[in-house]
Amino acid sequence: MKGSSAVEAGEVVSKGIASRRVMKRGLSVMDLVLRIIAIAATFGSAVAMATSHERLPFITQFVHFRAEFDDLPSFLFFVLGNAIVCGYLVLSIVLSIFHIARTTAVKSRILLLFLDAVAMGFLTSAAAAATAIVEVAHHGNPNTNWFPICQQYNSFCERVSGTLIGSFIAVIVLLILILISAVSISRIHHHA
Repeated sequence: MKGSSAVEAGEVVSKGIASRRVMKRGLSVMDLVLRIIAIAATFGSAVAMATSHERLPFITQFVHFRAEFDDLPSFLFFVLGNAIVCGYLVLSIVLSIFHIARTTAVKSRILLLFLDAVAMGFLTSAAAAATAIVEVAHHGNPNTNWFPICQQYNSFCERVSGTLIGSFIAVIVLLILILISAVSISRIHHHA
């Protein structure tokens, strides 16, 4: 009788260990998938903004007004910010795959947590700077005599406004990645 209860207790413990391992591996797989989503979002935002331009004729067909992303430093910062974070995310895929194989790795998770937080802050500042310019482009600022340009450059404004969506999606994904890393680290320490 005592032998069977010891076997049952051993089975319960091994099932608990197996379920924790599956949970950690599931979090690692989710980390990888979210990184791929963030790569697509930042890459798409950078490319869409970098290719945004519109030309309008003025009086004759030989004189044109133009609007291009690199006319505004905030938009240039937005493109560079998204490109840098995209590059970081591509490089971080290696550690993400490593965590699927080694669910108990702690130091590399702490490194990713820190770098993800830096990337999120950098991307948030780039997206916020571009958002401020888009807001002024759409509504102007009568107090400073800045007129809205989106009535003339409608296509340009629609495109740059759309690029912000991908960037803010990536910010949210990075926040979720930070939370996943924190949960993974706490589970590793709790069960170690």
